[in-house]
Amino acid sequence: MRPGRLGELLGIELPVIQGPFGGGLSSVELAVAVSEGGGLGSYGAHILFPEEIGDLVARLEAGTDRPFAVNLWVPLDGESELQPSETDLSTHVARLRPYYEELGIHAPTAADVAAGPDFDAQVDALLAAAPPVISLVMGPPPRRLVEETRRLGIALIGTATTVDEAIALEASGVDAIVASGSDAGGHRGAFLRPVRESLVGTFSLVPQVADVVTVPVIAAGGIADGRGVTAALALGADAVQIGTGFLACQESGASAVHKAALGTPEARTTVLTRLFSGRTARGIPNSFVRDMAAHEDHVPPYPVQNALMQPIRRAAGAQGRPEYVNLWAGQSAALARQSPTAGSYLADLVNEADRLLKS
Repeated sequence: MRPGRLGELLGIELPVIQGPFGGGLSSVELAVAVSEGGGLGSYGAHILFPEEIGDLVARLEAGTDRPFAVNLWVPLDGESELQPSETDLSTHVARLRPYYEELGIHAPTAADVAAGPDFDAQVDALLAAAPPVISLVMGPPPRRLVEETRRLGIALIGTATTVDEAIALEASGVDAIVASGSDAGGHRGAFLRPVRESLVGTFSLVPQVADVVTVPVIAAGGIADGRGVTAALALGADAVQIGTGFLACQESGASAVHKAALGTPEARTTVLTRLFSGRTARGIPNSFVRDMAAHEDHVPPYPVQNALMQPIRRAAGAQGRPEYVNLWAGQSAALARQSPTAGSYLADLVNEADRLLKS
């Protein structure tokens, strides 16, 4: 199994990319292990402040001399201007107060809900660090990022959840496009239309995107084993991006309770929810999701809801309370293996896909 034209673009030996997890789920160890295995390791850096990005890239470079990717979120319209002080937090805090009390933690105040990193400053820091690959979700790249990555020889990958988004991304100047189907775990990256109008399954999305763009296409969403890899390549993808399967690996930054939920019968069911962050994301439902379902449409937007939930998520993970953890997972999460090393998982993917491609 060869990476084709992506091999030259990204400098990889295998057509497999590790999904760039956000929210602390990424780890340098996982990204390095995947890159060392011949794929493209990735690190989700959207929560990092600019001064942290240079150190991240340095640690990745110290771990491997092979290519890796660093991922950022493009802010949605109005999101970066949303200040917590402009939002009345009292109702939202009151709704979550029983969870703060049960976990023995303090409820955040308006002062605690601080603005996150500035995207433009993140871009500046990332360009200064110059990783081999930069990937984006939630929108097209700013023009200066396209121009600077070309000047520096950095590969630039965009992420589409619909055919129209893929067309827009190619027009923006990206070098490759991740076609992320609604099967994918974690946050949805729709940017042209609302998320609920952009839920196209992976194996419907990939061939349509492959038919309308000329840049390489990377299939993502619901791909967990060699069968999924083979199917994605047959549908026109140049490579696959796998999230949940790598999230279950020993090297990932997921908590023990999160990893334990993957590869189980309970993982056969996933739902889309805004409850954990204010943005729509796919995960395994737990008691928090079920108990708060009636409030789904009333939570404040990202990043406010994310900041309100952050202490709950952290405390629940530390206390081994899966009922309050955001158990991000794709629709093939039940196929995930329990705690493999990234190297063994990658090797098994490739071996199974090779057998199927030769049969």
